[in-house]
Amino acid sequence: MSHIIYRVTGFRVEGPYTLRVQFDDGVSRVIDFKPVLAGELFGPLRDPVVFSGVRLDAEAFTLVWPNGADFDPATLHDWPEVLPELVRMAGRWGTVGPGSIP
Repeated sequence: MSHIIYRVTGFRVEGPYTLRVQFDDGVSRVIDFKPVLAGELFGPLRDPVVFSGVRLDAEAFTLVWPNGADFDPATLHDWPEVLPELVRMAGRWGTVGPGSIP
């Protein structure tokens, strides 16, 4: 069984909690992260200052945030398909941190 390896090649801010992400296969996705920003790792990204600290990691070829949060490039690439499961999981994570927004 082969697993396609995707790499994030760039991104730009499209709106609050929303990024346009480009991949090495030419795909571009507009991703609204807000529905999954919960829990100890992703909850702090609800703080706009923390969220805006996103950068492209040149070694892992994915998006990373100053608090150590990141998403697998395949998850980002397949966001429309994986979003329902991510939202379900985020509901179990709860929302924590000073950047939590109800």
